[in-house]
Amino acid sequence: MLVFMQRMGIDFGTKKIGIALTDESGVMAFPHEVIPNDKNLLKYMETLINKRKVKELVIGMSLDNEGKPNDVHKLVEEFMMDITLAVGIPVHLEPEQYSTQQAARIQGRNQQTDAAAAALILDSFITRNKQ
Repeated sequence: MLVFMQRMGIDFGTKKIGIALTDESGVMAFPHEVIPNDKNLLKYMETLINKRKVKELVIGMSLDNEGKPNDVHKLVEEFMMDITLAVGIPVHLEPEQYSTQQAARIQGRNQQTDAAAAALILDSFITRNKQ
């Protein structure tokens, strides 16, 4: 029996957060929206996760050119702890070097580029974890 699971991908930035969601089966990632990274972020994310019945989060692991965590990754780790305490669902890290540049190459740079990057991160996680 197949178990379907809604997943959310997050491209975490210091100013903006790109969000992607899967279809109900949890196997296809789609850009959803770009939101500001501000004081309302955690509450908004909690509401969206509950509204969309998300069961799993995938956050881009921000790395430098040598593949080591960069300054943004410290903020990602803080966000991971906060969101885990708020919603209590599994949170996974997925390497995301150059996902925003890749999204911009595919669709051109626009207001949804960060959401497209989140979809690439989520798709990478799904592909890597297919059984």
